[in-house]
Amino acid sequence: MYLTWLDSNSWLIEIGGQKILVDPWLVGSLVFGNQEWLFKGSRKSDRQIPENIDLILLSQGLEDHAHPATLKQLNRNIPVVGSPNAAKVVQELGYQQVKALTHCEIFNLNNSVEIKAVPGSSIGPTTVENGYLLKELESGFTLYYEPHGSHSPTLKEVAPIDVVITPIIDLALPLVGSIIKGTKSALEVAQMVKPQVMLPTAAGGDIEYDGLLVKFLKDIGTTQEFRAKLAENNLATKVLEPKPGIRFEVLLERRVANSFAA
Repeated sequence: MYLTWLDSNSWLIEIGGQKILVDPWLVGSLVFGNQEWLFKGSRKSDRQIPENIDLILLSQGLEDHAHPATLKQLNRNIPVVGSPNAAKVVQELGYQQVKALTHCEIFNLNNSVEIKAVPGSSIGPTTVENGYLLKELESGFTLYYEPHGSHSPTLKEVAPIDVVITPIIDLALPLVGSIIKGTKSALEVAQMVKPQVMLPTAAGGDIEYDGLLVKFLKDIGTTQEFRAKLAENNLATKVLEPKPGIRFEVLLERRVANSFAA
């Protein structure tokens, strides 16, 4: 298994001989609803579009996960799997092979990787977006991705999970509370699924943020504090801190195979 962190929530996951591009924001700026005065993320330089992508995987339909400018740069013939909201975004952009994956539904990628949607983050009062479980069929190794720190209790059914990508610190607003949950929820998911490796996501990387909202955002927690919590709870999970744009291998030990059965 090889991973490349591409800043923010964008990842290139190489598993089972497949290259899966997750929540890509690779070019241009990030703005919600054209409100640059409120929030704007700017890249110091555009990321190179990875070659030979087998699948685009989108967890949410919001701009920081289904980034319109990036999706317009990608080949519309690449298959896309996404939450129902994300699927609507790419369909409107003219993508030809789009699968909206509902919770507990499984997508088989070229008989090499199974991708299961699990309940993820709440967006508004009625919508719950997707987290994903990816299973390499040959080895049985599994990876779990959830970008906001909302973890479904159903993960217990497929434990242990080998690799977890999720926030490990909080990003909070006064009066509102944490909009990215990591300090508590990351420990809870580690206790639930006993991962061999955890990697933080939702961090800025090589990105600069501006706007009124940014002035009030506050980071709570550190990687060092999270490692200490794992040790206090007798968890042997390793926490890796990837550098943006650098491909690396995740070394794993074989454990009891898990099943995606509902």
